[in-house]
Amino acid sequence: MDKRAAIIDAAIAVFAEKGVEKATVSDIVKRAGIAQGTYYLYFPSRLAVMGGIAERVLTQLLARLHAQLDGLPAGAQLDRLAAVIFTEVGAQHQEVALLYSGMTQTDQMRRWEQIYAPLYAWLQQLLEQARADGAIAAGVQPRHAARVLVGAIEAAAEQVHLYADTSADEARAHLAELERFIGAGLGRAPAV
Repeated sequence: MDKRAAIIDAAIAVFAEKGVEKATVSDIVKRAGIAQGTYYLYFPSRLAVMGGIAERVLTQLLARLHAQLDGLPAGAQLDRLAAVIFTEVGAQHQEVALLYSGMTQTDQMRRWEQIYAPLYAWLQQLLEQARADGAIAAGVQPRHAARVLVGAIEAAAEQVHLYADTSADEARAHLAELERFIGAGLGRAPAV
């Protein structure tokens, strides 16, 4: 494992254990088994590591999307998009919760759109293909729709996995309603 990845792993563990406010760079480097100066080679401040955590969360999300959706027709990918993101937010709920508490306390929040650029680009391309295939309404604007979809899906997934103690049945109902909403917004025919 490279040192940057070790720092990110250690930061996630330390932030989860001590809280974002009480965790120190000393705690992180001790957990990572590196010198304090090494930390600053990768991250200029205690909370700058949040950008690294966000990049990792996004990289894992994109990997899950590719693993679950590649090879399917564009329409089928869109039909399964929310479920894949819901699953990944659930799997990474600790990291996502850390991002909300840490990113807002640092200038790393300004990097959010840059960090998310690969996801937006992937989804925009998928929407363009779906529009070309006639799988979504011709009037859908892929560039803007990609951002709207990511925002809506992540917000719904976070409501289920981060903000409340949601039962499995309620989570499935929430996801089903989100999928219906997305389908209607994209002009997709309801699944029979």
